[in-house]
Amino acid sequence: MNSDLKASAAPVFDKTHAFFPLEGGRVVAYDLATGSQTWIVSIAATGRPAASPDLLFVVESTSIDAVRVEDGATAWQLPFAEALAAPLMWDNGWLVAVTIEAEVLAFRASDGHLVWRRNIGSPAHAAPALAADRVYVPTEDGRVVALRVETGAPIWEHRLGGASSDILALDDRIYVGSKDNFFYCLSAKDGEQAWRVRTGGDVIGLPLIDEHSVYFVSLDNVLRALNRGNGNQRWRKVLPLRPTTGPIRAGETIIVTGLAETLPAFAAKDGSQAGELTPGGEVVAPPHILEIPGIYGPVVVAITRDVVKGATVSAHAREIEPRILTSISLPNLVSFTPAATKPMEPKP
Repeated sequence: MNSDLKASAAPVFDKTHAFFPLEGGRVVAYDLATGSQTWIVSIAATGRPAASPDLLFVVESTSIDAVRVEDGATAWQLPFAEALAAPLMWDNGWLVAVTIEAEVLAFRASDGHLVWRRNIGSPAHAAPALAADRVYVPTEDGRVVALRVETGAPIWEHRLGGASSDILALDDRIYVGSKDNFFYCLSAKDGEQAWRVRTGGDVIGLPLIDEHSVYFVSLDNVLRALNRGNGNQRWRKVLPLRPTTGPIRAGETIIVTGLAETLPAFAAKDGSQAGELTPGGEVVAPPHILEIPGIYGPVVVAITRDVVKGATVSAHAREIEPRILTSISLPNLVSFTPAATKPMEPKP
């Protein structure tokens, strides 16, 4: 490999692996529990891949490639030369692509067979989402479009006051923010608005949900927790950074990502300060949460950039015995720290 190779797109994760597209036309897979390289293949990814439990889906300039997670062997390859408006989305056996020409295409993920395609009149503004029997597409012209996943037939559309961000789709409700400074809850059945809440800035990233609350961030630098049923505010916290993606949950803690070397953490219950994550550099991709056998509690996988060290992938947990291994270098790309530090040190 050329020593100048770098990541060419954001990585994607499954339960046990991280997949990195590299400049120079390669994709590499790493085991998150050990930091060891699983495989590397020659595929020139043009964007962030999508992952299922068995297959990794990668868009090249002239094809979509599906490779086996286990060993990187090609499962199928489909000619495809259309530019995408958002990353591929995999869910429940479906692979969905949305193009800059406002086309939505649904493939059978097992073999790449194109089942349907539908023009929705505007390119996607964020990745599509799938829940139950529907696929939801947030568009640049401010709509959420619901299509039947088996056929692509339109079911409903709802126009927001601005371009919508990432959609959190459940079987009965849709949660989505917008550039009009509102956060919306829509009915999955017919797209009717259940409620909306005003913010002081554009809502960005994917919302987060638990049994009681929905959490999201906006560019007024605020993290909000709302009652997921009626939209009433449970708590709000002003952030010490500008968020760059939606919040993540690690156990009972909500972590917010931004252009900073220290990420704040808050208790999901009441928003009280729960310490901070210090991964050792500027975080350049959304952190990932996983469970590693033998480690108590969730592990936060962070990808950082340092002017001296370059890119680093590190795994952080509150406690682990024995202490973590030394760093393992990923060939010509990043260094990997497959171990636990204490990521959320409480402030005095």
